[in-house]
Amino acid sequence: MTIHREGIASIILAIVFGIIVNAATYYFTPNTEWVKILGYVLSGLVLLIILQFFRLPIFPIQQNDAIVLCPADGKVVVIEEVYEAEYFKDQRIQVSVFMSPINVHVNRNPINGIVKYAKYHAGLYLVAWHPKSSTENERTTIVYEHANKTQILMRQIAGALARRICYYVKTDDVVSQGSEMGFIKFGSRVDLFFPLGTKINVSLNQVVKGGITQIAEIA
Repeated sequence: MTIHREGIASIILAIVFGIIVNAATYYFTPNTEWVKILGYVLSGLVLLIILQFFRLPIFPIQQNDAIVLCPADGKVVVIEEVYEAEYFKDQRIQVSVFMSPINVHVNRNPINGIVKYAKYHAGLYLVAWHPKSSTENERTTIVYEHANKTQILMRQIAGALARRICYYVKTDDVVSQGSEMGFIKFGSRVDLFFPLGTKINVSLNQVVKGGITQIAEIA
C-alpha cells in the first residue's frame, strides 16, 4: 500500500490545516486542555481521511486477454442495454460502477489493447448515480481496441463531490491491462460499454475491485 501521486497536494494542505488549527488552539486557548485535544483530533481526522482516499494498493495483475477486468473499486449500479451516442452510435450493454468516497479511486485499463479515442468533456456535477450523469456530467471517454478488434468504451464520470478527473492515456497509446489510466477525486462513477451479446460476469449491487474482478468476457 502506498499513496497516489494525485494526493500529494491534498496531503500537504491537510498538514498545513493541522498546523494552523493546533497553533490557533495554543495561541487563543493556552490553558484549555480540551480545546487542544479537540484540535489534535480534528486535524488528525482530516489527515486520515485524505490518506485513506488517496491510498494506492499494490498487487500483481492477473492479465487475461479473454477477460475484461473491472477498472475501479466500487459497486455495480447499472447493467442494461442502452444507446451509446458519442462514439459507437448504436446499442451497447452498459455496466456502471459507483465509487463512494471510501473506495480506492484509482482507475485501471480494463484490457490490453490500443486507445482508439480519448476525449475530455466539461459538464455538470449531478450525483454519480443520476441517469443523466453519463452524458451531462464532467467526464472522459476512452475507447480501447482489443487485438481481435473488439472495442470497449470506458467513461470516467465526476460526481457531486468530484471536481477533478485525471486521465493518463491518449489516442494510439498501447496500454497494459490493469495498469493505471486515471484517477477521479472524491466520489465518482465509471461506465463500460460492451458489444451486444457480451457475457457479463457481475450482477447488480455486487461489490467489485479494480484490476481484480472479472467484469466481462471478450467474444
